[in-house]
Amino acid sequence: MFPDKLHKKLLNRIENRSLRGLATRDDLIDFSSNDYLGFAKSEAIFNKAHQYLLDSSLKVNGATGSRLLSGNYSLYNELEAKLSNYHNSESALLFNSGYNANLGLFSSVPQRGDIILYDEYAHASIRDGIKLSNAKAYKFQHNNLDDLSSQLERSREFFSENEIYVVTESVFSMDGDSPDLKAMLQITKKHKAHLIIDEAHALGVFDFGLIQQLRIEKDVFARIMTFGKALGCHGAAILASNQLKKYLINFSRPFIYTTAMTPHSLSLIKVAYNELNSAKGDQKLENIIQFFKSKIDELGVSKYFINSNSAIQSCIISGNKEVKDISNLLLQNSFDVKPILSPTVPEGEERLRFCLHIYNTKEEITNVLELLCNFVKTN
Repeated sequence: MFPDKLHKKLLNRIENRSLRGLATRDDLIDFSSNDYLGFAKSEAIFNKAHQYLLDSSLKVNGATGSRLLSGNYSLYNELEAKLSNYHNSESALLFNSGYNANLGLFSSVPQRGDIILYDEYAHASIRDGIKLSNAKAYKFQHNNLDDLSSQLERSREFFSENEIYVVTESVFSMDGDSPDLKAMLQITKKHKAHLIIDEAHALGVFDFGLIQQLRIEKDVFARIMTFGKALGCHGAAILASNQLKKYLINFSRPFIYTTAMTPHSLSLIKVAYNELNSAKGDQKLENIIQFFKSKIDELGVSKYFINSNSAIQSCIISGNKEVKDISNLLLQNSFDVKPILSPTVPEGEERLRFCLHIYNTKEEITNVLELLCNFVKTN
């Protein structure tokens, strides 16, 4: 018999129109996936990754164990060296996913008595990792440097000798916006805190990430790079000092107790980075983003959108029912635009999240926004 408490939680999701389900349709115009550069669908990348395995005589299907046991084949070391070079980092340590990387970092690095200050909109994987740590954690208002500064001052006043970790994202997955990273770095330096940045939605959209664009990578304690977004494959890496890498290898449980990624996964990451390096400075995605922003201005719906220069453009439509209804109307016209519901976002801040890609055409953008404009004005 299914537990009553669990049954009631499902009923609550049904009642507030937030019940999730799995669906598959391949005939839709994509405004929902994280495949910003089209790498996930790239036949050329698939073929190059396969050929690399053949050329390297890596005709195996699995890693056979964790990296500390039997899974640390040479491709791991080669790829981590490449990532360090690409990202101008002392070291890189690969993880099986962005979720795993954040869980592994935040559950093991902050110690009892330490302080973690994290943006209130930080990704669930960051917050889950923080919950597993023994440190005290406090959220600061989203992208609010004044609030962060005052919390740092209070933390230093009462915990003068303890380590403080400040955690944010360079591009937020639900809003698509970014903090003032240079100013944040100066504030953390002033209070001798360690800055940790998740770059999941910046990598590939802003070349090798916003931190490198701003040239502040040497002053950041750790960066999390996730490959399941713009790079179109799987896995993640923590970019950090040699000392932090050594520490994680010894104390990060999601790293220690996880079967290593397959050679196929690593070859895809390697080839995707080669493609990203070749396309560095390409303006295609930036042009798509700017066209989208100019179109919402032209149609007079920009007031509904959160200001963003990234590939994520979110249109606030309050209410789970309301945002799902408009998403379904767009779906009927073959546009895949996902509704983001509460409790994933705060109640009243439900939204349609448009994810932009280099393969979205101006005609598609114009059509979907004109439909949105009609639906918003009639609802």
